[in-house]
Amino acid sequence: MRFAIALPQFYPDGSFDPAAFGDYLTRAEELGYHSAWTQEQVLGRHSQLSPIEAMTFAAARTTTLRLGCTVFVSTLHTPVHLAKSLSSLDQLSRGRIEVGVGTGGKGRQFAAFGMSQDRYLARFTEGIELMKALWTRSTIDFDGEFWRLANAGMEPKPFQKPHPPIWFGGSGPAALHRAVDHGNGFFGAGSSPTATFADQVQIVRKALAEDGRTSEDFPIAKRVYIAVDEDAGRARERINTALRDLYGTLSADVAAAAIAGTPADCVRELRKVIDAGAELILFTPMFAQAEHAERLAAEVIPRLG
Repeated sequence: MRFAIALPQFYPDGSFDPAAFGDYLTRAEELGYHSAWTQEQVLGRHSQLSPIEAMTFAAARTTTLRLGCTVFVSTLHTPVHLAKSLSSLDQLSRGRIEVGVGTGGKGRQFAAFGMSQDRYLARFTEGIELMKALWTRSTIDFDGEFWRLANAGMEPKPFQKPHPPIWFGGSGPAALHRAVDHGNGFFGAGSSPTATFADQVQIVRKALAEDGRTSEDFPIAKRVYIAVDEDAGRARERINTALRDLYGTLSADVAAAAIAGTPADCVRELRKVIDAGAELILFTPMFAQAEHAERLAAEVIPRLG
């Protein structure tokens, strides 16, 4: 088992504290977390820093902590620009970048990004193929439906060879099969209850078996919104309030997916996530993040071994 921690991104305008942010990262590395992860939301009223810039700051303040985003809504990016940014960041971090990608669904404001909703799934898949080509080929000739390159090149390549691990988000069977076909791992969403995640894992494992592959080279992870407090009722109330603010509403699935309570309560529910198939758990506290990083490392992770 590996354990990761969310990288702080939620700051009202003008409230970001660079020193505190750096201290959080240094401490996360000291506590032995495998990685720290961002998420992406460009448009929205919830104040949230951009993932690549936050990851770049984090790379400068750490030496061993891996850094990722789950997920980049890559249908809203041009793959050439995204590939260049991630390749550069992988070089700057000396090969510590993890890349999560997802379609974002058809409800995104595509027109705000100069994109069309039409055939967004095909554009998503082609974009991933183009990014891989840019990362691995010295000369790129690419004749796609959406992007075309002739005798092009992109340097430097990522520090990691052939490229950083690509994690796929998604929930439905088709999305899970895409993850197996095009990705290096599957990342379950924080909004997915454990029982739903367990079903997703079975679909992924079946698809791997059908392709003649083993799960050893295709890790499975799960984001877990979590609140630890000796007062279980207070923990649940605080996490529900934070998630309602994040999502704009609190659905039954999101409430069921979040884990809240005493350390013993959290250990019990996290064991269910592990039993469902998670090999990496991304702890995502929605308040008191530095305090949670300490408590999880001291009171929860040792009991999950």
